Amino acid sequence: MIVGGDSEVARVRYEAAVRAAEARGFVYRDSTFLARLERIELLLDRIEALRDGRTSAKIEAAILGGVAPPRTSMTEAYKLYVKEIAADEIVGKSAQQRRKWRNVKKRAVESFVQLVGDIPIADVTRDHALAIWRVWQRRVAPTERLSKPTHAATTGNRELGALRTIYSAYFKHMGEPDKANPFEGLSFKERHTRRRIRPPFEKQWLVDQILRPGALDGLNPDARGILLATIETGARPSELANLDSSSIVLDHAVPHISIRPREDRNNPRELKTEESERSIPLVGVALPVFQRFRDGFPRYREREEAASSTINKFLREHGLAPTKRHTLYSLRHSLEDRMKEAGIDAELRRVLMGHKLNRETYGTGGSLAWRRQELMKIVLPFDPAIV
Repeated sequence: MIVGGDSEVARVRYEAAVRAAEARGFVYRDSTFLARLERIELLLDRIEALRDGRTSAKIEAAILGGVAPPRTSMTEAYKLYVKEIAADEIVGKSAQQRRKWRNVKKRAVESFVQLVGDIPIADVTRDHALAIWRVWQRRVAPTERLSKPTHAATTGNRELGALRTIYSAYFKHMGEPDKANPFEGLSFKERHTRRRIRPPFEKQWLVDQILRPGALDGLNPDARGILLATIETGARPSELANLDSSSIVLDHAVPHISIRPREDRNNPRELKTEESERSIPLVGVALPVFQRFRDGFPRYREREEAASSTINKFLREHGLAPTKRHTLYSLRHSLEDRMKEAGIDAELRRVLMGHKLNRETYGTGGSLAWRRQELMKIVLPFDPAIV
């Protein structure tokens, strides 16, 4: 095994040794580590545990560190992390959310392997980690004169963070939670830039351009429904695209949509944050949209990126976006501004937008009737025919 045998067999054997040591009150340490102990009594404690003569060779190997750690490559460690170590982390995610979650880690490991090689994860050093960091430094903050960054700091931090997470989780899983992480502390400062701010649509632009009869005629019905619903709900495109009939409540004194995690074992889905779970009354154009789309927007279920791409392309090509920076997501910013200008309670705004409150949460955030009453203050005029 040491010279390149079955690493899976070696891993199983090593994990068994870790469990056996823990069952007898010891943290598994390999023999090399034990040989360097400065406090000899710590080693003697382990030897004392074997004095009764009833322990097997496997137990002796576990307590005295006689099982070599498996030579697990970076790629194998990634696969183990995805399939076993982080299984609880993805249990509530949909198939699409799992794919996106996996891809971040997969890209990071593939980049590492391309630069360093598919070396055993136990052999990864600070020098290897710095090599990856320097690659991203040239992309994020090039030192060459007149050179411009090719990537945002966020992207570099995401990949370095993925490697840091996999390394830490792997050795914690293998019984070495205190192992120094070579990727620790390697990151880039994320600076706020004006370019990244999504500008809101002005109220009059919404009325005169986007809600104008005929303006959205070339947009497919599901995408048009998502666009119009966003104007008066401020819900995220991913939230609207993944609604189904159980989340669209029309037979209620206050018709509303209920944004919540999907707990179907065969088709689960997580929300972005805990605060994202909320109920939004349907006012203005949003009500006839959901009266037409009672089962949501199946064309874009689990395909919210496709919905955003389709809508943003339509807005640009038909002159419905004042600038290139105006996108579908800008409608969330517009609703926030409209609520603020109407004097709607700040905490209600946060609840409706799915944002975190700046204090301990009490109550439900106000009745649906009250929420509807407040939202009616900002309803925009529209022609029902546009739905």
